[in-house]
Amino acid sequence: MPSEIAPAGLRERKKEETRRRLLEGAARLFGQRGFEATTVADIAAYANVSVRTFFRYFESKEALLLPDGVEIFAYVENALARRPAHEEPLDAVCNALLEAAEPFAASTLTALSHPVQDIENVVTARLVQAFSDFEERLTVLVERRLPPDTPDADLTAAVIACAALSAVRAVLRTRRARRASGLTDTGPAPLPRAFGILRGIASHERP
Repeated sequence: MPSEIAPAGLRERKKEETRRRLLEGAARLFGQRGFEATTVADIAAYANVSVRTFFRYFESKEALLLPDGVEIFAYVENALARRPAHEEPLDAVCNALLEAAEPFAASTLTALSHPVQDIENVVTARLVQAFSDFEERLTVLVERRLPPDTPDADLTAAVIACAALSAVRAVLRTRRARRASGLTDTGPAPLPRAFGILRGIASHERP
């Protein structure tokens, strides 16, 4: 039995190492050459694998700019699970999204070391789509946090989840529009600011 387990474990370690080298190569090459000038073949060569092997791990070079949706969802789910049980659901969701956003923002810094608009557009589009796909799953998580006697608990959870994720999408789109216009963000960090606006609306519009 041990002899059967060991090869499987070794294969998994090799797969993870290949994935790591591909990500590392993409970050370095994007920074050196720019996103558009870097090809899949370049990234594969850096990782010492074939182009065919590259596509076993990633669907395109754009996919290297951010972790996949499953990983993003896992960060949000884990962050939400750590929030205090007594925390208001909207606050819990906003705080969890803030916590989860940090590692993904950091992961794009190398690729964005040269402010290439095409890269930022791709990153923004992928994040917007990822958070759109997460609405139903986040709704389920929020509903579990609601008191058992909450009226229209399913609707309440859906509104909270969708509102919080819409705030994230609003930040991404606004930042892209501002940068396209040559504007810079000089105020508070945009995502906490957006959640502050959302909480302010909620506090004045409670049914």
